[in-house]
Amino acid sequence: MDDPRNLVDEYKGMTNEQVILKLAKTRSSLEIAIENVEHDFNIGSIVRTANSFNVSKVHIIGRKKYNRRGAMCTDKYLEIIHHPTIESFLETQEGREIVAIENNTPRAKELHSKHFTPNTTLVFGSENSGITQELLDKAQDVRFIESFGSTRSVNVGAAAAIAMYEWTRQNLFA
Repeated sequence: MDDPRNLVDEYKGMTNEQVILKLAKTRSSLEIAIENVEHDFNIGSIVRTANSFNVSKVHIIGRKKYNRRGAMCTDKYLEIIHHPTIESFLETQEGREIVAIENNTPRAKELHSKHFTPNTTLVFGSENSGITQELLDKAQDVRFIESFGSTRSVNVGAAAAIAMYEWTRQNLFA
């Protein structure tokens, strides 16, 4: 079958609706939130990675527009919700642990020591200014990804991939 979409073989030849229905059967409880990430490609990259980990939802807080090309059309298979304000995002988070991935705050602890609960929402912010203080104050936990070289942080898209992998390792492979 000649299906040019960026899909694993199992989904080749299916309609988008069929792919969505099949993914729904194995979706994880993990949710992702992106707050005011400035570079469109980073948002697209996070959305693509969220699809790879089959997360249940992606929340975009603040600026709505992003480069869907970076998502490689994977946004078609995910529930993406736009929230114009932090308050509207928080209204959807009852019963969930909000974990901010942020290295620029004294409250942050190492990611490797985190024990993730199933109902987690990982929050990622701008590479320049980070997650806003308003949202950091609402997060139940703040974690950073340890750096072993000379740079103090990894790209936000890479940080999202690392954090999603760690949540998945703990919750789906434990």
